[in-house]
Amino acid sequence: MAAPDALRAPLRTLDRLVERTPSDRDRVVDAVRAFSILVVLVWHWSLSITHRTPEGALVNPNPLDQVPAGWFFTWFAQVMPLFFVVGGFANCAAWRSEISKGGGARSFLRRRARRLLAPVGAFLGVWIVADAAAWALVDTHRTVLDEIDIVFNPLWFIGPYLFVVLCVPLTASAHRARPVATFAVLLGAVVAVDVVRFSTGFEPIGWLNLGLVWLLIHQLGYLWADGTLRGGVNRRTVMVTAGGLVALVALTSLAVYPRSLVATAGTEISHLSPPTVVLVAAAVLQLGVILLLRPTLARLLEGDAAWRPVVAVNAVIMTIFLWHMVALWFAIEIFEAFGGTLGSEPTLSWWLTRPLWIIGPAVLLVPLVALFAVFELGRRE
Repeated sequence: MAAPDALRAPLRTLDRLVERTPSDRDRVVDAVRAFSILVVLVWHWSLSITHRTPEGALVNPNPLDQVPAGWFFTWFAQVMPLFFVVGGFANCAAWRSEISKGGGARSFLRRRARRLLAPVGAFLGVWIVADAAAWALVDTHRTVLDEIDIVFNPLWFIGPYLFVVLCVPLTASAHRARPVATFAVLLGAVVAVDVVRFSTGFEPIGWLNLGLVWLLIHQLGYLWADGTLRGGVNRRTVMVTAGGLVALVALTSLAVYPRSLVATAGTEISHLSPPTVVLVAAAVLQLGVILLLRPTLARLLEGDAAWRPVVAVNAVIMTIFLWHMVALWFAIEIFEAFGGTLGSEPTLSWWLTRPLWIIGPAVLLVPLVALFAVFELGRRE
């Protein structure tokens, strides 16, 4: 049966993107990126205890403190390090392409920043207009952040990622000249910040790692892109994987570092706010596992059946990321309008309804992506 008219244009766009896949493209990189965003969606929609406070605000803590060994799950499900590793690979490739065409830092940064910020600008524009309209029409209106700040919580990612993109002309050049030394200097700086932070109790210094940790993890992507780290079961890949695991176990055995890579009830610090060296160890472990699986994944992705969904997700990945919590909010409003009550504890019934909290927001996300993807697809060059 022929596709409806509303679907034909997106399908034609997808067909073109699939057909234009270069023969030398590392499809595993794209698959990791697509997998990571799906993990984010499932986590935020289904594995957070989203409920209302007595004041009516929505909050979304996670239940990992009540799950036996739930911290181990985060070593692989906390995928933000993977986004920066994959970003490093993609930015390294894009920088080389720009240089080969005679371009430079200005043209590179213009292209990369535009692809990142165009969909962000559309997202913020919609909410600014919505907030202004609410102020004009509803006397008791509070700001959007007062009402549904969970919609904006994931946007912390944009700042650090834009920072590492802006640093690419420097970090890529340093990597090309002295890859090992560059990585070692960044690692030493990250460790030094943590040592000073936890030995002196001077917490503000920890925010230096908001830039340093993500730069270092981004640098891992350069090592993947230049072939220093290759896929398959070989000595170097096994050492990387084992090294990441040993480092992660050793670091989280210290009293100052929680085992969980996400904040849980009863822990005093978060590995994300500000970042710690533990995230670097997790990134090394996760990259090592991917490299071990790479030959198998690459064979799987040679077929259109597996590759088309990867292309589809990556084509609108920023749109998905920006609007996925809006889809959750819509689902909550509909659920409550029909008399539903959000649970605040991970009871048996809460666990049994988790699949519904994937399906519902996913259905609502589709029209949002269809509506706003133009700001991402329309900026591709």
